[in-house]
Amino acid sequence: MNATIAKFGYPTTLIAEFDHWLVLLRPAQPTLGSLILAAKSDATAFGDLPAEAHAELKNVTATIETALRGAVDYAKINYLMLMMIDPNVHFHVIPRYEGERTGGGVTVADAGWPGQPDLGAAVKLDGDLDGVRDWLKGLFERPIA
Repeated sequence: MNATIAKFGYPTTLIAEFDHWLVLLRPAQPTLGSLILAAKSDATAFGDLPAEAHAELKNVTATIETALRGAVDYAKINYLMLMMIDPNVHFHVIPRYEGERTGGGVTVADAGWPGQPDLGAAVKLDGDLDGVRDWLKGLFERPIA
């Protein structure tokens, strides 16, 4: 695994694994259900990923969106490819909603709604990480209809 994946807590934060991608729980939650979608590759540019990784994104994003719809009934979803500090290809996946949502023993408001996500207002999971991870992981294990 690359350094970016390790920085986001792998394997403790692992939600789902695909051939070319990992879905990780984001340890700081700007909204409930925020994830990291990380390429397993050592690539530091999106265009440098193999064609198979790009093709697999169809299934990965459909799986993410189905699971998060069930988890937090989001109104919008943001895929942020920031890569300023953590160089390997990854997205911050932020489900967006008005108000707050509760799951896995945690309640998180979308402080930036309806504007940009407020990453600075993120709730650090710390001791609640396992509960939120296990709650979300259960939704990812259900087959896509």
